[in-house]
Amino acid sequence: MLRLSKKADYALMAMKHLALRGERGSSSAREIAEQYDIPIELLAKVLQRLVRRGLLLSQQGTRGGYQLARIPVLISVADVIQAIDGPVTVTACSTDGGTCDQFAKCNVRDPLWRVRERILSALGECTIAELAADVAAVPVRTHTAVLHTHA
Repeated sequence: MLRLSKKADYALMAMKHLALRGERGSSSAREIAEQYDIPIELLAKVLQRLVRRGLLLSQQGTRGGYQLARIPVLISVADVIQAIDGPVTVTACSTDGGTCDQFAKCNVRDPLWRVRERILSALGECTIAELAADVAAVPVRTHTAVLHTHA
């Protein structure tokens, strides 16, 4: 099953949050963590990793915090996921350097590597700007209106 780690989820949530802030300045780790109910210690580690990978800028001080290092359209979902989780893989042989016992005779390795490339391509085409443009749906009201007619 292909699934993002919780850290990658949190990273994408933070990146979308920062993209939505735009030019209004930075956000602290605490502010983001509180808004999305993310453990502050874990989010702080995730944000620092994004800084080290050049996706975020960090500024210390009272007016400090985190902001995107590039405009949102230039940061892909793949950039964020790989910064947090490392290379995207779909098979064990993608990461273990071919030490799998079936490596030489495997008949699905190459097709699965092509699937991996398609997944990476799709993740690479989706940007943080796209995530930010996807506004959450407004909750539907559950009350019903009563229609009165006059006879």
